[in-house]
Amino acid sequence: MLTIENLTKTYDNGVQALRGVSLTIPRGIFGLLGPNGAGKSTLMRTLATLQQADAGSCTLGDLDVLREPHRVRQVLGYLPQDFGVYPRVSAEMLLTHLATLKGIVHSRDRAEIVRELLIRTRLWEVRKRRLTTYSGGMRRRFGIAQALLGDPKLLIVDEPTAGLDPEERHRFLNLLSEVGEQVVVILSTHIAEDVRQTCGQMAILVGGRVLRDGDPRELVRELEGQIWQHTVSKGDERSTVAGREEPKSAALGDEPLVLSERLVGGHRERRVFSREHPGSDFLAVPPDLEDVYFRSLQALG
Repeated sequence: MLTIENLTKTYDNGVQALRGVSLTIPRGIFGLLGPNGAGKSTLMRTLATLQQADAGSCTLGDLDVLREPHRVRQVLGYLPQDFGVYPRVSAEMLLTHLATLKGIVHSRDRAEIVRELLIRTRLWEVRKRRLTTYSGGMRRRFGIAQALLGDPKLLIVDEPTAGLDPEERHRFLNLLSEVGEQVVVILSTHIAEDVRQTCGQMAILVGGRVLRDGDPRELVRELEGQIWQHTVSKGDERSTVAGREEPKSAALGDEPLVLSERLVGGHRERRVFSREHPGSDFLAVPPDLEDVYFRSLQALG
């Protein structure tokens, strides 16, 4: 189990990236959801021992993550958002090299581990190809393979599905789910669907603060009966809600409150939060994790 208590970080330019972050993360996949600039990457880099926090504590079992970085790195797997590769090296050759650096010194053991990881990430058939010829999804799967070297207890992946096509995204998330059965996995992302699909626990991080945390399904269930959808023609810019102007101008605490809008087939779909039926133009719809996220932002003010 990973335990984080009151972690803070302020950069030299005055930006407060982490403001008293406290989380308890069990074995399995833990989703860290938030927008760009929320502090997710700062938290990931701190947990990966790549930078120091200003205050707070973090333990992984009996390891002090902040004070024992060398011991932590022995049980850590890390896939950063920008994962570079050597341009003229094959996947098999680079993974073998990284295994050596990881301390797997016996050639027979190293070859077997490399083989197992390439098979597990579905890269064995293309192991001789240079990594620059790989698709984005294949590179991400290779990133997981290198992160799993040394049988880590903690695996950190930062924005792993950004830019992947739907097929590769699902393939990658399925692989991550298999890995998460054995170790603590932290999935940092701004994509709510990735968290819904793979994570048993999650937290919403915004402005360096934890707004909500818990089981994604429970957080969604809390909004049942309070999410409504209103469809407006694209050209209708002065639609009313329950006899009033559009609710987006309502003060915090008033209802209904607009959570999100999107254009679908020339119509604007507007999702709102309201404890009461907001009007005859609205239909009750099942809540989802994006509703939880946007409602959390509203509560922040």
